[in-house]
Amino acid sequence: MLATLERLEIQESAEELAAQILQSDIAEEYRRCLYRLKSDKGTQLKIQEFSKMKELYEEVQRFGRYHPDYKRVMKEIRELKRDMDMDENVASFRRAEKDLQSLLDEVSVLIGRSVSENVKVPTGNPFFDSGSACGGGCGSGGSCGCS
Repeated sequence: MLATLERLEIQESAEELAAQILQSDIAEEYRRCLYRLKSDKGTQLKIQEFSKMKELYEEVQRFGRYHPDYKRVMKEIRELKRDMDMDENVASFRRAEKDLQSLLDEVSVLIGRSVSENVKVPTGNPFFDSGSACGGGCGSGGSCGCS
């Protein structure tokens, strides 16, 4: 019975934590930036153009320099990527996405370390992974050797 009550308390605490994260300023900014990214027609046009060119780029990559459109495609993909990356909506979304990921990484590390200092938490962030023997590679299917 005690284990069941303890698990219910942990579940409730996890749900409260998730609700707090969803109500945070960082999550709200992420949702605002995502909305602006999805609703701006100019931004969406840049993303669509880049996606189309990316398909052509992947085909050209199969043949490398020997593809007849290699130079043109390589030049255009770089220009479209730069144009898309310089779009204010894309840039602000990426900043908000990075901030939200950092918050989630911090929470994951705090939870993991509250259980044990030896718990490995793959964050993908070297700042948080410094205390972990795996170096953040745990998400790679065990290729990091920490399993």
